[in-house]
Amino acid sequence: MKRTIIISAIVVVLAIIVMVIIGKASSKKDLENLFAEAKKGQFDIIVTTTGELQAENSTDILGPQIAQSRNIRVMDIKITDLVPEGTEVKAGDYVATLDRTTFDNTLKDELERLVTQETNLEVKILDTAVTLSNLRDNIKNLKFAVEEAEITLQQSKYEPPTTIRQAEIALDRAARSLDQAIRGYALRVEQARSDMRNLRNNLSEQRQRVADLQDILSKFVISAPSDGMVIYKRDRTGTKRRIGSSISAWDNVVATLPDMSTMISRTYVNEIDVSKVKANQSVDIAVDAFPERSYTGSVISVANIGEQLPNADAKVFEVLITVNGSDPILRPSMTTGNKIVTKSISDVVYIPLETVQATTDSVPFVYTKNGYKQIVLLGESNENSIIVEQGLEPGTAIYLSTPADPERFKLAGEELIAINKERDQARRDEEMRMRQETGTGRQGLPGMEGMTPEMMERFQNMRQNAQPGQGPGMRQGAGSDTSARRTMNVQRNPQGAQPGTQQGAARDTTARRPTAVQPNQ
Repeated sequence: MKRTIIISAIVVVLAIIVMVIIGKASSKKDLENLFAEAKKGQFDIIVTTTGELQAENSTDILGPQIAQSRNIRVMDIKITDLVPEGTEVKAGDYVATLDRTTFDNTLKDELERLVTQETNLEVKILDTAVTLSNLRDNIKNLKFAVEEAEITLQQSKYEPPTTIRQAEIALDRAARSLDQAIRGYALRVEQARSDMRNLRNNLSEQRQRVADLQDILSKFVISAPSDGMVIYKRDRTGTKRRIGSSISAWDNVVATLPDMSTMISRTYVNEIDVSKVKANQSVDIAVDAFPERSYTGSVISVANIGEQLPNADAKVFEVLITVNGSDPILRPSMTTGNKIVTKSISDVVYIPLETVQATTDSVPFVYTKNGYKQIVLLGESNENSIIVEQGLEPGTAIYLSTPADPERFKLAGEELIAINKERDQARRDEEMRMRQETGTGRQGLPGMEGMTPEMMERFQNMRQNAQPGQGPGMRQGAGSDTSARRTMNVQRNPQGAQPGTQQGAARDTTARRPTAVQPNQ
C-alpha cells in the first residue's frame, strides 16, 4: 500500500515538472513569435487575383447557320439534349439535339405556300393561253373587216361623193381598230410574260426557303467536328449553356472542344490596380485543385475598357494570362490563384506591414527589440511587407504589435520626422495640383505618412487588442491590424507604399498569401 502511494506521488511530481517545462518552452516560443526581422533582398510588388483556366485555342461545336439564310426568320433555338460536360468524343460523335418544334411548324406552313404558288402558276399559264388565243382570233376578225371595207370603197367609186366618203371613213376605222388590236396584243403578251416571270421567281424563292428549312432541320442533331473533350460554352453573362438554354443566329456555339496543350487563366483586376498590370509581366500561378503544384506564366493582354461583374460594385478589367508549358492534369474551368509581379526592386530593406505604427501626426515608426521607438522612412509595399528606405538595418528585430510597456522605449531617428513631413506636404501639394487640373481628386491617402488622426486612432486601437505573448498566427489583434493597414493601403497613390492586392475586387483572393514574418532567432 505504501509502495503504491509513493509511486503515485512520484508520477504526480514528474507530471508537474513536465508541465512546467512545457509552459516555459511555450512562453519562450510565444515571446519569440512577437518579433520579426528586417530583411534585405529583392522586393516584389504583386497584384493577387483569382482566375479560371481556359484553353487558349478551341474548336467550336456549332448549331445551324441560320444567319446565313436570308429566307428564314431569325429565332432562338432551345437545346433539348446535350452530352455531359467533360465527355471525350471522336469526330462525328453525337453531342446535342435542338428543339425542332418551331421550325417543323414553319416548314409545314412553307410547304403549303409552295403548293399554293405552284397551283397559281399553273392556273396563270392556262388563263394566259386562253386570253392570248382570244386576242389572236379578234385580230384575224379585224383583218377581215379591213378587207371588207376596202372592197366596199372600191365598189363605191361610181357612187355619190357622200357614199364614197362614208366608205373611206369605214375603212379608216377598221384599219385603226386592227392596229389597236395588234398593239394591245403585244402589250398583253409582255404583261403575261412579266406576270409569269414574277410567279416563277416567287415560286423559286419559296422552293429555296423550303430547301433551307429542310437543310437547317437536318442539322438539329449536332455532331463533334473533331476529337476532344466537350466543354460547355459560356454566354455573355458567363452562364454555361446547358439543356434548356438557347442559341441564337449570331451566337450559335453549343459547346467547345479545347486544345489542352496551351492553357490561359482568365482573371479580372480591380480598377485600382489595373494601371500596374502590363503585358509580358511574370505571374506565379497556383491551381486550387492541386495545391502542391505551382506554375508560371505571363500576362498576354489587359482590357482597355472595364466592366461590372454580377453581384459586384467595383469595376474590373479582364486580364488574360498564359500558362507556361503544359500539364495533362489541368482542365478548363479550374480555379487559379494568380500573383502578377508588377514590379521588382532589388537590394532593399523590408519589414512586415503589421510591424509599422504611426504617431498622431502620421509619422511612421517601429518598436525594436533593443528598446527603441525607431522612426522610419517608408517606400512601396505589397500585400505583406513594406520597404524601409531609412531607419532600419537588415537583421534588426522589431515588434509585430505594440509592446506591453511602450513608454520605456527611447525615440530614435528623429531626423527622419522632417523628411516624412516634407514628403507628406509634397504629396498634398501634388494632390491639390491634380484636383485643380482635373476638377476631381482621390479622397484616399497614399501612404503611412498621409494617415489622418482618425485612421491612426482606429489603427492603434486595433493593435491594442492584441494580447502580449501570442504569435502572429494566434493574435486576433494582429490580424485586425493587417486588415486595417490593407484598407489604408488601398487609398495610396503611386508615390506612396502601394499594396499588391486589389481591395474590394470581386475576384480577389488572399487565401494563398504567403507569410512574410519570420521569428527572430
